[in-house]
This record gives sequence, C-alpha cells and structure tokens, in this order.
Amino acid sequence: MKKGFTLVELLVVIAIIAILTSIVTANLSSARQKARDTKRVSDIKQLQLALALYADANSNRYPAALASLAPIYIQVIPMPPGGTSQTTYSYAALGSGASCTSYHLGVLLEVSGNASLLDDSDAAAVWTTCSGSAADFSGADTGGINVCFITGATANCFDVKP
Repeated sequence: MKKGFTLVELLVVIAIIAILTSIVTANLSSARQKARDTKRVSDIKQLQLALALYADANSNRYPAALASLAPIYIQVIPMPPGGTSQTTYSYAALGSGASCTSYHLGVLLEVSGNASLLDDSDAAAVWTTCSGSAADFSGADTGGINVCFITGATANCFDVKP
C-alpha cells in the first residue's frame, strides 16, 4: 500500500486554493475602495470644520483657497487617497469680488453605492466665485462635464456646502 496523494487529489486541492484566493482578493479590493472613500468623506468633514473656524474668525467670510486654512485652522490640508484621478479636494469659494460668503467642497468617490452620496448636496455649479478662487464644479452624482473638477468623470461626487 502506497502512502501519499495522487496527482488528481493534488490538482483538486490546488484548484480549491486558487478559487478561495480569488474570492478573498476580490473582497479585499472592495474593502480597500470603501476604506479610501471613508477617508475622503472624513477629510471633507475635517475641512468643513476648519472652514467654519475660519469663517467664525473672519466675519463669516471664507478663504479663496484651502491653503489659507493651514496651519491655523487645520494642521495640514489633506490629500485624497489613491484610487481615483483626483489629487486634491475640489474647492470653490463663492461670492463676489473678495467677499467669499459661501463655498462648495467636493471629492470623487470610488464606490457608486456609497451611503454618503445620499446625504451630500449635489449642488450645481455656480459661476459667481470670489477673486482668487477656482471655478465652481458640478456636484451631481450622475455623469457630466466637470463633475468634482474631473472632466469626463461619470458620477459619485460627494460635495458639501455650508
């Protein structure tokens, strides 16, 4: 009587391991996307808080650029994690001249079914921005031009306004 495994038994075990590995890898990829989206939403909330602190100290006026917040109102301006083509958070200071009375802040999310997309503002672009501010963007969750400043982006813009 021989001890050991036959070639067929070894091939079956290898096939089972390969299938389990592919399932685990697919689930990890989805979990990474969700984690990056959670970080993006958290960063937007931190930036909102810093903008509120800035407005409180500056007669309810907002900065023309996010860079004005650091290091007094936020230690450093966060950068979105990888996974999308967006390298900075979209920000437009709204108002006229140097008087920035509102803002539009957004980021492109990876997962289209993200629950955060139900609670964002989905604001259309407003063309009256403050001097020194970037142009406004569309916060739509459907495709369009310049969604979250990403030309040709298909959807998933998480955006907020005060």
